[in-house]
Amino acid sequence: MPAVTIRNLPEATHRALKARAALHGRSTEAKIRDIIEGAVRPQARVRLGSELAANGFAPAQKQLGWQSLRPMVTLRQRRRPTASW
Repeated sequence: MPAVTIRNLPEATHRALKARAALHGRSTEAKIRDIIEGAVRPQARVRLGSELAANGFAPAQKQLGWQSLRPMVTLRQRRRPTASW
């Protein structure tokens, strides 16, 4: 697992991190990991379709229509191998 070294951290910041970790019953290292993960990972899973729709992009099925997908499904069904005895 990768390791990160933080240089030139002010003493007051280190004391505050230690106090915050103790308040939550965790080690300072575990609390720092928790803070970093919370800062870089979203709280909820980002759903790409919802984000695109929220920003004005219509989902593909609305642009193409389901009828345009039907020939692909039919073609795929026709290509299935048949048993020949």
